[in-house]
Amino acid sequence: MDRRLGVTLLDNVSIMKSGVTQHAVYGVSIAIGAIILATLLSAQYLYGGISLEHIIAAQKNNSTLWILDGMPFVFAFWGQYVSSSMALRASTMVLDQTNELRNQTVALEYQVMHDATHDSLTDLPNRVLLLDRLDQAIHNAFREKQGLALFILDLDHFKDINDTLGHHSGDQVLKHVALRLKGVIRESDTLARLGGDEFALMLPLIKERNYVHLVIEKIQNAFHSPFIVGGLNLDVQASIGIAIFPEHGKDIDTIMQRADVAMYVAKQNNEGFAIYSPKLDKHTPKRLILMGALRQAIENGDLVLHYQPKINVKTNRISGVEALVRWRHEEHGLIQPNDFVPLAERTGLHKQLFFWVIKTALAQAEQWYKNQLKIGISVNLSPSTLLDTDLPDVITGLLASSTLPAKYITFEITEGSIIKDPERALAVLLRLAKMGINISIDDFGTGYSSLSYLQKMPASELKIDQSFVKDMLKNENDEVIVRSTIDLAHNMGLKVVAEGVEEKEIVARLKSLGCDIIQGFYYSTPLNSSDCTDWINAYPPEKRDNSKTG
Repeated sequence: MDRRLGVTLLDNVSIMKSGVTQHAVYGVSIAIGAIILATLLSAQYLYGGISLEHIIAAQKNNSTLWILDGMPFVFAFWGQYVSSSMALRASTMVLDQTNELRNQTVALEYQVMHDATHDSLTDLPNRVLLLDRLDQAIHNAFREKQGLALFILDLDHFKDINDTLGHHSGDQVLKHVALRLKGVIRESDTLARLGGDEFALMLPLIKERNYVHLVIEKIQNAFHSPFIVGGLNLDVQASIGIAIFPEHGKDIDTIMQRADVAMYVAKQNNEGFAIYSPKLDKHTPKRLILMGALRQAIENGDLVLHYQPKINVKTNRISGVEALVRWRHEEHGLIQPNDFVPLAERTGLHKQLFFWVIKTALAQAEQWYKNQLKIGISVNLSPSTLLDTDLPDVITGLLASSTLPAKYITFEITEGSIIKDPERALAVLLRLAKMGINISIDDFGTGYSSLSYLQKMPASELKIDQSFVKDMLKNENDEVIVRSTIDLAHNMGLKVVAEGVEEKEIVARLKSLGCDIIQGFYYSTPLNSSDCTDWINAYPPEKRDNSKTG
């Protein structure tokens, strides 16, 4: 290619030189013509006629003509000089541009290769490059008769950050995580982003297993300090799964799969990490089965609602129930919402799930209403559902086909669920409130919202998170939070619900602090529709002695 380029450049130089030389010939011709004309005019003027003798005499005696006689040689020399200079400059320019183009091509090829093997957000190696390096590291470890370790990290509750603060804030957290993890690794290690909020760390040629625990400690220390994003201090933690070669596998797929299994187990234990062992494999099939069968469960009616009563402690009457979804699975029994509701969010089934829940809950509340049991019903709204601008129209359609007044419906939202898009969330809440639906702020004190959002929301009720309630008699700080929350809510004209109440003493303390409504196992566990109806019918206030039932 370079030889063809050189030939082409030489041809172009020759063409340019010939073009300039041609114009130089024109100049020489004009100069010669001017000399002849000047000589003829000089002969006529000096000697009165034009003849060979007079022309020769004019050339000998007229010094001006001597200057003109040198002009053709000047034009000829100038033409050759200019043509060579222009051709040289042009060829140099072409060569420079060619080199620049070649450099740009090389840089572009490098960038394409880099983009194919690196994550665009964090600039870390991606899954493709990690697998390639893992394959090489396995061969090296096998040859050197040493081990290697693969860590897979998944950020805990990262979806909540995206839902409440937006994807831009989530991206900032991922960048910060990448920077902190870079400080943990050795030069020979590979830190990669697998996608989403998953990272991987490969440690080649490790000699002692103790080093794995040392790295685990370093990673956990890297997450101790809060992440500052948008002026907020975010507590972000990671679940870590570890698989070791050759103990846990001798090929790429096995090592990756078993590190992934350990990571999901780490999400369930209290240590934040797990090293693979064969007994952990039982966790993975259940998760995969649930993900694949959830849509079918919604369509086939394998879900069921349970209802947990809420008691007004001032009147000792039932103020309503909270609808809680369960999954009746043939193999795994009754599955709790924490095990499959996040899957619905991840697989895009949250709309179908919510529609089933609200439709079923309204049907049950309408049945109670027709039987003179005027019991309010609460339904949880996920952040994704809250930001759906079609939600008020969906509820309007359901209420249009029901005899249940809207005032018997309460939607519970978490305090941080509106932060992702406050204007849209508040617009949806205002439309629901205008329809007569009640709004309850759930898990108060655990989110990222502020009093400014609390003032804007058309809420009528505030629920204190059970994490503050359950230890309030043992932890003075928790009681201070509960008391302050009750005072704050009452000053804003809101009723207060305490959830997760299991002890008689806590009921008495909450009542003395002015709490309005109590929900928890002290009164009843969540019940299916039939048992809950019986429980409601068997609850005359005058016979109630506040002893634990259900």
